[in-house]
Amino acid sequence: MNDQISIFDNGTSLENEYRELVKTLNYHCDRYYNEDTPEISDYEYDMLNQRLKAIEKEHPELISDDSPSRRVGWKAEKGILVKHNVPMLSLQDVFDRSEVDSFVDEVRAGYGEDTEFLVETKIDGLSMALRYENGDLKLAVTRGDGITEGEDVTMNARVISDVVKKMPNPIEYIEIRGEVYMTREAFRIVNEEAEEEGKPTFANPRNCAAGTLRQQDTRITKHRNLSLFIFNVQETRGRTFRTHSEGYEFLRENGVKTIELYYTCRTKDEVWDAIQKIGEARGGLAYDIDGAVVKINDLSVREKMGNTIKFPRWAIAYKYPPEEKETKLLSIEVATGRTGRVTPVAVFETISLCGTRVSRATLHNQDFIDELGLGIGDTIVVYKSGEIIPKVKGVNKAKRPSDWQPYRMPDTCPSCGAKLVRNASEADLKCVNLRCPGTVVNSIANFLSRDCMNCKGFGIEYIRKLVDSGFIHDIGDIYELAGRRNELIEAKILGLAKNTDKILAAIEESRVSSGPDRVLAGLGIPGIGKASSKELIRCFRSIDNIASLSVEELMTAGDIGQITAESIRGFFDEESNRELLTRLKGYGLNFEAAETSAAGDSLNGLSFCITGTLPGMDRNEASALIESYGGKVTSSVSGKTNYLLAGEGAGSKAAKAQSLGVPVISLDDLMKMLEDRS
Repeated sequence: MNDQISIFDNGTSLENEYRELVKTLNYHCDRYYNEDTPEISDYEYDMLNQRLKAIEKEHPELISDDSPSRRVGWKAEKGILVKHNVPMLSLQDVFDRSEVDSFVDEVRAGYGEDTEFLVETKIDGLSMALRYENGDLKLAVTRGDGITEGEDVTMNARVISDVVKKMPNPIEYIEIRGEVYMTREAFRIVNEEAEEEGKPTFANPRNCAAGTLRQQDTRITKHRNLSLFIFNVQETRGRTFRTHSEGYEFLRENGVKTIELYYTCRTKDEVWDAIQKIGEARGGLAYDIDGAVVKINDLSVREKMGNTIKFPRWAIAYKYPPEEKETKLLSIEVATGRTGRVTPVAVFETISLCGTRVSRATLHNQDFIDELGLGIGDTIVVYKSGEIIPKVKGVNKAKRPSDWQPYRMPDTCPSCGAKLVRNASEADLKCVNLRCPGTVVNSIANFLSRDCMNCKGFGIEYIRKLVDSGFIHDIGDIYELAGRRNELIEAKILGLAKNTDKILAAIEESRVSSGPDRVLAGLGIPGIGKASSKELIRCFRSIDNIASLSVEELMTAGDIGQITAESIRGFFDEESNRELLTRLKGYGLNFEAAETSAAGDSLNGLSFCITGTLPGMDRNEASALIESYGGKVTSSVSGKTNYLLAGEGAGSKAAKAQSLGVPVISLDDLMKMLEDRS
């Protein structure tokens, strides 16, 4: 397999290749465990990890202390940490039948030909252990580093419907381990809601489940409808079990949801047949699996076999290879989503993958299409890995038609015909027409959001009702609602008179109190958010001034690069946008910065990022304080950041700052800095 998975064929030494692998895998581990934002598929990660293991097996002298092979999970960084009573180990991954057969043969040779194996689904989720005392749920903890400690997630676990809070037939003590996951339907709903609200979507159900379980608001956890399967009894007092199956029976008697698809086997042929059956069934499951687990049923044999530092010796995880097939690309459909992003979708001759029939797959953006070298009529390779979403892997150029032409996305919006623009930090094309039918709800929601006009109580459901009923067609119509008060009350769009008046008052309050930076941020110009709008207003004083500037002049503002400047220029060049801005100015919105006296300039030229909970001051107040002394506040840590202002629960940003050599300071440190520089 080594010749298939080596990715460093550039003349570097084996030692350099190994160091690069360790660095790459650790980076992707951090994205997976701490950020819940993976950048590569599980299969790609597995192949890199296999190459690492192959090098370490042949050259153990190269093994470094920071190698991912020496860790079970990843150090927990958020919330309250809890010591593990029983290690939450990982599983040894295998990728072909010979490895499965070797495992079964070794067990049967050492512990008898009658040894039973269970083959069961490997759920693609997040591990969690639950501790019960006399039937009462006392604690829920994530895997964390797998050996020492994990994160206390008891409050979130209690709002998961599959979690039993009290066992009807209890024993003195039991710890059980399971996998928190999200069904594909629940995942679809969460991502649709995120897109409607203009928020980032999740990459897959596993990462959505992980992020949900580890955040602090239990209302969000409950709303996202997480699920749970239990797959092991970790520890007991007051009762013992002879086999894994007996443990399952006890749990089911107590209403605990255990792995639903598994087979009992004795021979290697039976084990392999069970793996194949699970593989064939995965397309019909309501949730994602990323393999099949082969484990010994007899708990006494498990105890004799023991564990390595990372894996139990009594179980393995077979990882299914991606299933892929060729098909013909019939067309590419382009649609404008609620966020304004224009997405191309491949439409191809229907094929069957992982038990389901598919005929469409996203092509993401023009860069992705160019990388594939794609054109209508091409024979494409479509695959599914552990995830349910089909993806286009490549093109069979040998079957390319004689009249082939490379595909180019349109430069105008398919919904409204406006010219599309591209964000400086993204590969996506977006429609920025504020009257585009495909984006109007989202553009209004963004305009009214906390970081923009901060119109309290004006939620997306009200916006949708107002759009659907014809009361508003763009953000300008918001300021005509006061004149239609009686119509609104009669139609009960915003509720009865009291609630209608409350929302109309909030609109007026936000109009009067919001500065030009908030208005500018609310326009939804790609690349222009809260921080950059403040910088633009600081530099050029008014929206009218900004609208008159050339690309070169816009680039004189801090952190405004050419692509962002072109995006701004393109927005103001759109006639419908200029007309709308004229209306907004006529409604009395603030287009020009008020004359203010700064507290000082002692932080001029310094860039700060703020994270965690600050004592006695919220982040908005801290941002205003820093900016009043001439400093700049950014949303993320980079090599250009001068200081990270960190409070309680700083998490991954603090770790990133330390790795980049960015000083981490407290609020007291900041106040002393201001005092010393005054």
